[in-house]
Order: sequence, then C-alpha cells, then structure tokens
Amino acid sequence: MILNETYTLKNGIKVPKLGLGTWQIPDGKEAYDSTKWALEAGYRHIDTAMAYGNEESVGRAIKDSGIPREEIFLTTKLPAKMKGYDIAHECFQKSLKALGMDYIDLYLIHAPWPWENIGQDCTEGNIDSWRAFEEIYDSGKAKAIGISNFEPKHIEPILAMCKHVPMVNQIRFHIGDRQEEVVDYCNKHGILITAYSPLATGRILDDRAIVDMAAKYKVTAAQLCIRYCIQKDMVVIPKSTKKERIVSNAEVDFIIDDEDMKVLDRL
Repeated sequence: MILNETYTLKNGIKVPKLGLGTWQIPDGKEAYDSTKWALEAGYRHIDTAMAYGNEESVGRAIKDSGIPREEIFLTTKLPAKMKGYDIAHECFQKSLKALGMDYIDLYLIHAPWPWENIGQDCTEGNIDSWRAFEEIYDSGKAKAIGISNFEPKHIEPILAMCKHVPMVNQIRFHIGDRQEEVVDYCNKHGILITAYSPLATGRILDDRAIVDMAAKYKVTAAQLCIRYCIQKDMVVIPKSTKKERIVSNAEVDFIIDDEDMKVLDRL
C-alpha cells in the first residue's frame, strides 16, 4: 500500500512516498480538517511552510491525532524572501513554535529568490542560509534539510561550500512539465525530488489523453497523475481540502505500464 511505502534519504531517514500538500489552504478549520482527514486516511507525511500561514493549524491537527510524533514526517520551509544566517535560525524557531513541535523532519529553503522578484541573484543569501541549515541539522532539530524550486545553477554554489548536500529538492512537477534538467541533476547528486502540484493545480485533469488513459486503468485522472510521479521515483504531495479526494488521492496502488509512461512523457 502506497501510504506505507517510503524512500530513504542519504542519511538513512525514511520519507513516505505520498504526502498531503497544504499550499493555498487557509489557516484555521480548513488546514486543521485537511490534515486531520489525511492522518485518519493513513497519510504520515504532511507538507507545510511558514509562507502558507497555516503551520499552527497543521501542528494542532497532528498533535490532536494522537499518532506518535515519530510516525509522522513533517516538512516546513524558510520563506523565499528570508535570506541569511541569522534570519534562517530565527524563522526556524518561529516555525517550531507555530507548529508546537520539538523538531522538524525536513526543513527547506522555499525558493532561491523572493517570489516577488523571481530570478534575483541571491547566491550569497542562500549560502548563508545553508550554513544555518547545517547547524540546525547538526543540532538534531531538523532530521533532514533541503531546498525547493532550485535549478542546477542555484544548487552548484551550495555544493561548492556545503558540509551536508541538500537531501531533497521540492519542485513543480507534473505530466507536461517535467523539469528534466533539474531532475537529472538532482538524481546525479543523490537529491530526492518531491513533486508539488502533481495535478497542475487541476489544469490537466480534463486533458483527453489523460482522461482516456485513466479510464483504461479504471482510475481517476488525478490518481493517474499521482501514480505517474511516483513511478518517476519521487515523493508526491497532492493538495486537497476535500475528505473524499484526500482518500482517493492515496488509492494509487496500480502500475502504469512502460509504454503508457512513454505516452505520458510525450504530452
């Protein structure tokens, strides 16, 4: 069953292959309920971020679930605009407090540049942030550290100075947008890919080729899209606020055959 399957990071930490993404889920009842329903359905991987503004509700739902903390893999992120050694330490402590946790399983730099200034050169800020990340990791307060939305040109300066190579790169990845250069580079360096927006925020679910192939496997278009990413050896974190879809998104214990994977690759 996919909810019981994991990947192993280079430091031995196990990451559930399927998680709940909480991007664009407002703090309060929606974030709390989505997290609660996912945990009840058997999910053990929850992804949030300081920038999402919902850490408090996510953390409360995890604690209220009664599931032992060590059984849940929790990811959060340093805001994209926060660059630097001191601010990284400060933001990490704020996330710990908001979540009500003693440690985070995976802490990520949310993006290589501020979202309001995509493309800005923040190399020095990312390097300084990574120095703080390594200290956080060495302290045991984060079980793993990584990056998000980084391309090879953003990763190379970190690899040139780091003690710990980033363990994960969380990127936008879905059928039709596969970021092959980034994926190949990360695979070469042992950096696990996490695919966010595997459903392209819903934009590809009406694609005729995807709908027809999903019918062939007797699954939904969403399930096909999620399974596609898993068969690319990635963690997948589909987002939903609807209980039935959270459950359905985990029903992906089928195999897309090689020829059909090639068809999806060409879309």
